Amino acid sequence: MIRSSRFALICMPLLALALLSGCAKKKVIAEAAPPPAPEAPAAPAPAPPPSASEEPVKTLQDKLTDVFYDYDSAQLSSAAQATLDADAKLLSDNANEQVTIEGHCDERGTVEYNLALGDRRAQSAKDYLVRFGISASRVQTISYGEERPFATGSDESAWSQNRRAHFVVR
Repeated sequence: MIRSSRFALICMPLLALALLSGCAKKKVIAEAAPPPAPEAPAAPAPAPPPSASEEPVKTLQDKLTDVFYDYDSAQLSSAAQATLDADAKLLSDNANEQVTIEGHCDERGTVEYNLALGDRRAQSAKDYLVRFGISASRVQTISYGEERPFATGSDESAWSQNRRAHFVVR
């Protein structure tokens, strides 16, 4: 009798385990049907050819022109003044727009020096616009020094493009 109770104690858990594992349902994974082939899109109607008088609409940001500086200078050349005259006219015509003038430098010089030079360049452009009649409250300045070059390279053609005051409409 003791043997049969031991046998029952050992076999009962094994039997329960076998029954439980045998009852687990197998998951049936149905393969998804491939999606239907996309229909060929209808050919768009050809656009009428642009007439000579039509021009893409440019935003103020597209119309404002950067001002370029000589090496190690924040002085406005006559070409820079002419550019700022045109930019000031655009800003006068768009009196609700505000701009940030970013001062940039080429890679020559220390980081600190170029940040100061970029600040002087942005400020000289702002001062010119204010003398033209643009409200100083519409114009902010920031210097990036050499940190955001427009042109890559270590030659005069790249450096001359990086010595600039760049306008960003806010």
